[in-house]
Amino acid sequence: MGKIILRLDRVMADRKMSLNELSEKVGVSNVNLSKIKTGKVSAVRFSTLEAICEALNCQPGDILEYDPDAENE
Repeated sequence: MGKIILRLDRVMADRKMSLNELSEKVGVSNVNLSKIKTGKVSAVRFSTLEAICEALNCQPGDILEYDPDAENE
């Protein structure tokens, strides 16, 4: 079975946005955004994903990637 890979770190780097700045714009704590950034979450609320996309001017597909060959941990 494949795995969803979070690419928030890549999009943030492309936009030159820090975790603190994104946290302020999105209204989500640094801790929770850090977990999303490092892929240490099992779910992301659509409202959070929408806010991240708004702040980073991106699409959900820029942040989420499906790898059919990766294995879930």
